[in-house]
Amino acid sequence: MGILAWIVFGLIAGVIAKFLMPGRDGGGFILTCILGVVGAVVGGWLATMFGMGGDVTGFNMQSFLVAVVGAIVVLLVFRLLRRT
Repeated sequence: MGILAWIVFGLIAGVIAKFLMPGRDGGGFILTCILGVVGAVVGGWLATMFGMGGDVTGFNMQSFLVAVVGAIVVLLVFRLLRRT
């Protein structure tokens, strides 16, 4: 899937990840979207690299779930790093 599609997925996935994991991150909406984009790109890259994502291409539910899971993971890592 192209990087542009992962950016679009990331914006949406960042908002959904924040909705699923409420709390104060100290970054606001813009940082949440940036973390979502990073999470979607990382999630898509890892899913493709390890073959877990199958055919992670185009706008489909499987690609969207990979993007959301990636955004949640990046948000968790951000929260852990922010504490220290």
